[in-house]
Amino acid sequence: MTAIARALTIAGSDSGGGAGIQADLKTFQELGVYGMTALTAVTAQNTLGVQGIYPMSAEAVQKQMDAIGEDIGADAVKTGMLFNSEIIRAVGEKLAQYRWDKVVIDPVMIAKGGSVLLMEEAVRALREVLMPLSLVVTPNIPEAELIAGISIQGLDGRKEAARILAGLGARNVIMKGGHDESNPNEAIDLLFDGRDFYEFSGPRFVTRHTHGTGCTFAAAVTAELAKGCNVLEAVELAKAFIQAAIEEPLNLGQGHGPTNHWAYRRRFVSAQAQPPAHPAPGASE
Repeated sequence: MTAIARALTIAGSDSGGGAGIQADLKTFQELGVYGMTALTAVTAQNTLGVQGIYPMSAEAVQKQMDAIGEDIGADAVKTGMLFNSEIIRAVGEKLAQYRWDKVVIDPVMIAKGGSVLLMEEAVRALREVLMPLSLVVTPNIPEAELIAGISIQGLDGRKEAARILAGLGARNVIMKGGHDESNPNEAIDLLFDGRDFYEFSGPRFVTRHTHGTGCTFAAAVTAELAKGCNVLEAVELAKAFIQAAIEEPLNLGQGHGPTNHWAYRRRFVSAQAQPPAHPAPGASE
């Protein structure tokens, strides 16, 4: 690895700046990682919803990945909105070609406003092509239900889905807990490493400004992996990063506003403070 950690995001553009490529680059920068992009689609969207989606060709996505792979290189790679099966298979080819093994798959399917961002036929390609190439996959509950093909209820349901996703080839599965309403006070993210489960909990903060939380969380995991952290360390930092981003909203827009990407730095880095000491995440059965 070079002295400067490098991370590549393969995702769509969010004109509102809260999710997608824009959220990923902001997160990489905040965490001291050099960010690069391969654009899969341009979206016209804001806090009120998605007004249009304009995908790139699979060839254009591969050419962007070649531009990075043949020159600068990447220590970790994140995927976000990939839109269709052609792009997914094209991305899979290049991930294998450049032997990028620190791959974080954020299976972006539906925007906060309800717009479908992954075509139905692409879910199969996601299972078959990307899951076996992933070091980490970071679904929320609706995404995990589609990939695993089951209905998820509570913590036990998330554990069952995590085992199914691991069976598809993912080496680590992070089941995000934002959509789990069984616990009104805490948001618990689950990490399954193929053997043990680890819980990362934080207080549930009620706000409509949560656009881009999934992108931002996965980007933070990617940034830490690029810097040489292990998966457990990367998830712990990412949890603190997204918790700060949600708890200090920017209050932008009339709908689902973006999270605050500089909140973590202002809390812990600029103030020369250490993140709050949490008990080491414990393994559970």
